[in-house]
Parts: sequence; C-alpha cells; structure tokens
Amino acid sequence: MTQLAPAPAVAPDLPLGLRQQSDLTATDLRLSYQRRVVVDAATLSVRPGEVLALVGPNGSGKSTLLRALARLHRPDNGAVEIGDTSAIDLSPRAFARVVTLLAQSRPTPTGVSVRDVVGYGRHPHRKRWGGGDPDGERAVGHAIEMTGLADMAARSADQLSGGELQRVWLATCLAQDTDVLLLDEPTSHLDLRYQVEMLDLVRDLANDHGVAIGIVLHDLNQAAAVADQMALVHHGQIKATGPPETVLTVEHLTDVYGIEVAVALDPVTGLLTIRPLGRHSIN
Repeated sequence: MTQLAPAPAVAPDLPLGLRQQSDLTATDLRLSYQRRVVVDAATLSVRPGEVLALVGPNGSGKSTLLRALARLHRPDNGAVEIGDTSAIDLSPRAFARVVTLLAQSRPTPTGVSVRDVVGYGRHPHRKRWGGGDPDGERAVGHAIEMTGLADMAARSADQLSGGELQRVWLATCLAQDTDVLLLDEPTSHLDLRYQVEMLDLVRDLANDHGVAIGIVLHDLNQAAAVADQMALVHHGQIKATGPPETVLTVEHLTDVYGIEVAVALDPVTGLLTIRPLGRHSIN
C-alpha cells in the first residue's frame, strides 16, 4: 500500500505546536438539540498514534459527540481543546488544517471528477484569494492511491456506487492532511474487502504517521480489531472507557444493548470477538 508523505511544516497561521500532534480532548461536554440533552458530562481524548472507537446503540449520542469534536455541534457546557488551545478560538481555516471529519452522509457531486472531489480536501491549504497549493498535487495523488481510486480518478463522482463514493470522501479527508481524523461509520456501504482495507488504513495512519483517530463503529468486532481505546456510549453518557478488553465485557454489553452476549478471544487472531445470543444462537 502506498504510504503517505510526511505532514507539512507548521502552518504560519496556526498557534505553535498544533501541527505537532497534540491530543484532541473533550471535557465535561453537554450537547443538546432544541433543549433536549443528548450527551451529558462526556470526557474523552483522541491521542496521536491511537485509535479511539466510539461504540454504543443507535441514538446513544456517538455521532453527536464526534460532531462536537469536529466543532460542528456547539456544546452547552464543557470544552473541546487541541493541546492547550480551545477549538473555538481557532479560525475555521486553522481548525481545518488540524482536524477533519468523514461524516455519515454527504451530497453526491454532479459532473465533477473523482480527482477534483478529492481536491476539495485541500481547501484549508490553498492561499487566500485563489492562491496556489504547492503540496496539493502530491497530497491528492497519495490519497487517491491509498483508497484504491486510481482507476476511476477521471470518472464523474455521480457515476459511482455508494461504496465507491464512500472511498472518495475518505480520500478527500486524507488529502486534507490533518493530524486528527474523525470517522463516522466509515465502513458503511462497503463490501467485505473494502471494510477490511478501510480498517487496515486506519491502523496504518495511526501506527505509521501518528495520526489521532476517532471512529464511530456499530460493528463491535471491527471496533475491537482496530481500537487502542474505546468509549462505550449509552443514553448520552460514557458508560465505560479504556482498552477493548476492559470495555467490551459481558456485563457492559448486556446492560447497554439489552441482550445476552458472548465475549471470547478468537483463536486465530487473538482478538476479542463479540457474539449476540438470540433465541436461535444456541442449539
């Protein structure tokens, strides 16, 4: 797999140290929609070189929490910081040079090539008033190669399948070349091969490039395979945090999901495996 080039030098309009791989931290966050609290007292950190997986039932607040980390949902209380700098003190341009988010759904561009869509990710790096982006071509090319899009780079994005388009949007985030990458259910719409390759890429970015990655996943086995740290979210509160083996316990999962589960180590991979036990699961 093609490797990413080193991160660019510190941008001149960023506070010193923000491109030196600082933690993205949420402290005591309260988030609401029209006065309805959906996340309360949430504290967590996305650290350089680590993958933090947010898991939990539908409607638990995972995606809202991720959006708050991306500065797309203003907290009622609490703070989001990059290192010692408050996220709200940064300009949108400066913040976008440090943090990017792959959201669950994005509009499908019409009549725009895949390469040009991936190029959208370079917007924080382009000079104002239509100036150039000296590193743009390299960054876009690497992002396209890493996501397996080279053969379709010239195609119109509106001719792609849902899974292919998901990879295009991931490539757009990679082209943005940030130190923090937030991913909201990135394996949705992908077939088995690309699910595996997506998670491998996530690990490569953390292991080889020190990227801090926060990822929302519904599949607990995928989360166990990719995460260094996990946050189990239930009814808007963080039920448990820590390594997968301390979070994905029978007690926690039975309580949160309301179903009996079996948790074991896979004899081949040595990773945790989680199996929900329905009425027909046991002969």
